[in-house]
Amino acid sequence: MTNHVQRGWLTPMRARSADEGHRAATPLELLFDLCFVVAVAQAALPLHHAITENHVAHGIGAYLMVFFAIWWAWMNFTWFASAYDTDDDVYRITTLVQIAGALVLAAGVESAFEAGNYTTITLGYVIMRLALVTQWLRAARTDRQRRRVALSYAAGITVVQVLWLIRLALPDSWSVPLFVLLVVAELLVPALAERADGGPTTYHPRHIAERYGLFTIIVLGEAVASATIAVRTGVDEGEHLAELVTLAVSGLVIVFALWWLYFERPAHRLLTTLRTSLLWGYGHYFIFAAAAAIGAGIGVVVDYDMHHAEISGTVAGYAVAIPVAVLLVSIWLLHVRPVQTGAGLAAYPVTAALVLLAPFGPVPVTVIAGLLVVLVVITVSSARRTAGATDPGQP
Repeated sequence: MTNHVQRGWLTPMRARSADEGHRAATPLELLFDLCFVVAVAQAALPLHHAITENHVAHGIGAYLMVFFAIWWAWMNFTWFASAYDTDDDVYRITTLVQIAGALVLAAGVESAFEAGNYTTITLGYVIMRLALVTQWLRAARTDRQRRRVALSYAAGITVVQVLWLIRLALPDSWSVPLFVLLVVAELLVPALAERADGGPTTYHPRHIAERYGLFTIIVLGEAVASATIAVRTGVDEGEHLAELVTLAVSGLVIVFALWWLYFERPAHRLLTTLRTSLLWGYGHYFIFAAAAAIGAGIGVVVDYDMHHAEISGTVAGYAVAIPVAVLLVSIWLLHVRPVQTGAGLAAYPVTAALVLLAPFGPVPVTVIAGLLVVLVVITVSSARRTAGATDPGQP
């Protein structure tokens, strides 16, 4: 008979071991990711429409600001859960409040893009962040060793949330500069809090790498979904079928290749110090944002092929090329450059540069797909040669 461990209402929140065995993502964390990807989808859709309507600068600016709110709230929950997940009733309820905040944020995306109104997004974001403050206060109460760390997080997050709310009442002309300043403030909170007495927190490298990997898969899946909807819309109109089929296949190849490149190496081995962990975690903003934007970009190319876009073919091509190049450079900086040496190290930036030239040709998405396939082949071959040199007796 299987023993059943009863979950409590309020369990003392003590630091979990950084080398705990068999640590994996929980069902609650998976639900958290699933609900957050709703917000990702809401951000990618208006980006697609903004580029198609030739409001490129506005669309990209709004997308980057909205995506920061989504990513930062997700990231902070993920690292906190890695160190302090108790899975008691209060922890679950507090996490569900954070999820509700993400859905409030998602509801405000359209007004942010169309009218520059960030009120709903800010309220949803503040709900998520203040819910996390209660978790840090719990940790401060029972984890005596890291009490200063937990209180530093709680105080820093609270102060910044007050500033986000004040920003809503200030003139629109101050909006972007204040956003940049508050982003810097948000990024400084973990960097400073983790260095307080008793720190850093006991995040689990394998668990963190798995959580980031799962969210990368979900965001790439959202790109596939966005592209599929766009292509289906074009097919329903019954025109340009050959171009759309080619685009659909190329889009899938791009997503498959990027998945392969991201997961080619185990990431947990890179999370050895606080500095490298922060850089790795922060750098994923570009990976997640670029991955989600690829689906929007493919939708833009579909609109262009169907003559529904108010932009040139070159601009449409760059709607895919830029996020792919950003993702390649980000993977190179975070996963490849720290561990690889030799001529193969240049393959990623060279491919990214070639991807940025692809929009000047007639079929940019197909060319990008081909370049990524070549990069996958180079990466796999290089990895196997390295393994063979390390272990000459390996058959």
